[in-house]
Amino acid sequence: MGVRPADFTGTDILQLAAELSAAGRAFALGVVVEAQGSSAGRAGAKALFDVQGEVIAGWVGGGCAESTVAHAAVEACATGVPQLVEVDLDSEVLGAGMPCGGRMRVYVEPVLPRPALWILGHGRVAECLCHFGALLGFTVIVDDTAAVAERFPEAAHIIADDPDYTAVTPAAGDFAVVATQHRGDHESLRRLLSSEVGHIALIASRKRAGLVLAHLRKAGFDRQALDRIRAPAGLALGARTPEEIALSVIAEIVLVRRSRTDREAAPQPGDLAATRAEPLRLVGRMR
Repeated sequence: MGVRPADFTGTDILQLAAELSAAGRAFALGVVVEAQGSSAGRAGAKALFDVQGEVIAGWVGGGCAESTVAHAAVEACATGVPQLVEVDLDSEVLGAGMPCGGRMRVYVEPVLPRPALWILGHGRVAECLCHFGALLGFTVIVDDTAAVAERFPEAAHIIADDPDYTAVTPAAGDFAVVATQHRGDHESLRRLLSSEVGHIALIASRKRAGLVLAHLRKAGFDRQALDRIRAPAGLALGARTPEEIALSVIAEIVLVRRSRTDREAAPQPGDLAATRAEPLRLVGRMR
């Protein structure tokens, strides 16, 4: 869907939120959960903010209140962590230097597109990865000429006519697993290394992984590029069966995914969030 101009009346906020989510757009929903005094926003008032903090639709209060919630929306979209924001409208540091009156508590919920899990290959390990990935909230895309829908019922998309992996276009926040059973390791990894994908996992024995990395090194990929590949993939669970191998690989992906979120959400020195307990109390603006 296209970008709509800000709309403050006549919009079903929850319906619009559903449309934005279905279109894969990131945004934040702000809901006034409590209002006291003469605050303009009332309990239940809602607004949608884009990742830059611009109002898409709705209204949670004007001026200082909107600015504060917008800052929280930007941070929530960046970290994926919801916030409960307390806006003190009695402070004279707000707006034009005079108190607005009252106070509000606004819950800000980030709504982010689900990361994609690209599975390159087929077979039992790939099938289990598809199941685990869908169960854990990934949009699963399978790319393999031998992949059939019956074997990957939970895949969002199956690409079976792409022998050269030209249709593999993962985004920076996506994850990719190469399970080509040695027949497409080199070609698939070349394609992935030319993309922005944040995590590349190669399912192979330690010996085979070493041979593949050596081949890519001779092909001109430097150490920084090859360090993007986790090979052999998976946490050290002592996995033996295809199901256990898939579990170790998806567990590592979850670890990487949550570690990213934790790093992004961690307060930096001097941040207001580092010195105050929840709910986050903001006066005028958010650092």
